[in-house]
Amino acid sequence: MVPRTATARSRAGSDSCCVPITDAALTDVEAIELAGIFAALSDPVRLRLLSIVASDGEVCSCNLEEPLGKSQPTVSHHTKVLTEAGLIEGEKRGRWMWWRVVPAQMERLRDLLGG
Repeated sequence: MVPRTATARSRAGSDSCCVPITDAALTDVEAIELAGIFAALSDPVRLRLLSIVASDGEVCSCNLEEPLGKSQPTVSHHTKVLTEAGLIEGEKRGRWMWWRVVPAQMERLRDLLGG
């Protein structure tokens, strides 16, 4: 994420990189980036997938098919979208991908939403 302006930071009383969207108007770059994240989260399957990975800490792709009720290619598509949004990252182990959330991205998103 792109840091907000110094004025926006001073209004929020913080030097954090992300000022809640209620404290200052988003820049064009921030709005585009945030819209991409929201688009990735707008699908119920991806939202559930993210919640499964976040709650378990780390999940193998092979363990996502059953709880999501989706085939491996569909799970792969959804993990790709979440990866491109920077919300999860994967590590290949043998023939399987293991997924975990990207803590910094989740924290930025929470900060932007004022949480």
